[in-house]
Amino acid sequence: MANAEQNRRPLDGITVVSLEQAVAAPFATRQLADLGARVIKVERPGTGDFARGYDESVRGQSSYFVWLNRAKESMTLDLKSDAGRAVLGELLAGADVLVQNLAPGAAARLGLDADELAPRLPRLVVCDISGFGRDGPWSGRKAYDLLVQAETGLMSLTGTPGDMVRVGISVADIAAGMYAYSGILAALLQRATTGRAAAVRVSLFDALAEWLGSPAYYTGYGGTSPRRTGGEHATIAPYGPYTTADGTPMLIAVQNDREWKAFCTVLLEDAGLAEDARFARNSARVAHREELNALISARMAVLDGADAARLLDRAGVAHARITTMDDFADHPVLTGRDRWRDIETPGGTVRALRPPVDLAGIEARMGPVPALGEHTRPILLELGRTDEEIAKLRAGGVL
Repeated sequence: MANAEQNRRPLDGITVVSLEQAVAAPFATRQLADLGARVIKVERPGTGDFARGYDESVRGQSSYFVWLNRAKESMTLDLKSDAGRAVLGELLAGADVLVQNLAPGAAARLGLDADELAPRLPRLVVCDISGFGRDGPWSGRKAYDLLVQAETGLMSLTGTPGDMVRVGISVADIAAGMYAYSGILAALLQRATTGRAAAVRVSLFDALAEWLGSPAYYTGYGGTSPRRTGGEHATIAPYGPYTTADGTPMLIAVQNDREWKAFCTVLLEDAGLAEDARFARNSARVAHREELNALISARMAVLDGADAARLLDRAGVAHARITTMDDFADHPVLTGRDRWRDIETPGGTVRALRPPVDLAGIEARMGPVPALGEHTRPILLELGRTDEEIAKLRAGGVL
């Protein structure tokens, strides 16, 4: 018994029902599944989560879907039908958490708003993920990741002086998924200590707005917006890419004046530069970035990558290779720390990263990625339906 208790995951015994699609909600619920929660993913009959169709790159499956949906159970259900809503009601009666990121207003039309569910299911934690908030002037607008990157101003900060670009991953969706995940955990803790299940509400806009705190303060109180500076940091210098004599691209990150002095002495071989009025403070180095970069580039042009790395290490200045996604798969920080696991998908075995948070003595649940509707029949049998009743539901298009 003691061993069984030691091996319990934090969310073993918690059931999550998710009306989810795309990225934000699936990212939140996958992390709950990693911690042991049973996640029942309710999908549209026939098509399912539209992220299933984004691409076919992972053994015939979508790269997004494989990343976000391991260890879940897939059930198809037509929620526009009375029979489908009845089944969902039975699922929720035995669930601890409901997560949804349906189109604006859809959850309310289905009677799945937290305010409506609370009188019937007071212990159910309801998490709503929206684009621009549950209320307010934009509550009815659709929102996708790139739209939110644009509206928050993130794109104005990202790119080169002549060309703004999107962040290369779905950063608004991921931010919202992270806050939904932590919000659900907080609500479950509150329920455990007070008996009250608080509603959790997260919007993509609010989540990404929080991440823009530093440039917002810089602009609001400094009077100018950070410039787009390509691979360089907009408000710290030197902090960006440089190329060595043998063509090695290196990213150098000087974070404070102590490191700057060591950088000047050891790598630039000119200790006096540290006191030069153009470069003595970080704000001055940012203002004189072009002159600074010319000095650093000239020095790097006579060093090969190994020599530059050795000198930067001696100076105590952080640096990195600029790698590719091909490099990522076999990165020594991942392979040398046993971060990869094999998981099953409908198309075959693939590698998946262990969750980034390690809980001592607890192994994350790295379950298979479900085929569309794979668990519909077993879940309905659990709810007391017979095979004959299931067949009728399927024939009626409910499943």
